Amino acid sequence: MTADPKSRSFRERAARTASGGVSIPFPLDPVETWGRRDRYHVSGTIDGVRFRTSLVHRDGAWQIALGPKSPSGCALEDGQQVAVEVSPEGPQAGQLAADIADALASRPRAQAAFDGLATFYRKGWLRWIDATTRRPDVRAARIAEMVRLVEAGHKQRPA
Repeated sequence: MTADPKSRSFRERAARTASGGVSIPFPLDPVETWGRRDRYHVSGTIDGVRFRTSLVHRDGAWQIALGPKSPSGCALEDGQQVAVEVSPEGPQAGQLAADIADALASRPRAQAAFDGLATFYRKGWLRWIDATTRRPDVRAARIAEMVRLVEAGHKQRPA
């Protein structure tokens, strides 16, 4: 396991899907492992080959689903035992500035929605907020706007 405290390692059997992709059971409950989110964007390795995807919930179980052209999945055979290391992708709650973390923590739906955003969108919000380092009043207003919009289901600021 790596130094990342959010990283998890396990061994499972890969299964080929009808579409040519690969599905690997995720033996942990991601809610218990990483907290409640709208979506779990993850990255890691499968037998040492890097991957990025979202966990999917199918047939009552969580799975790592890889498309037919995924470099980490295309060489796997049906039933093959694989070593998986996986962690949530992107900036996590513990890595946020205190004012942003506190604002999200005060609104659990906004926290879950923010944590469920793809890394690209989370970083976009953080860059927009961090652009106000010399204007704390603007920073506070931007944090409040981000919380409101993310909670309402916006991935990014409306144009």
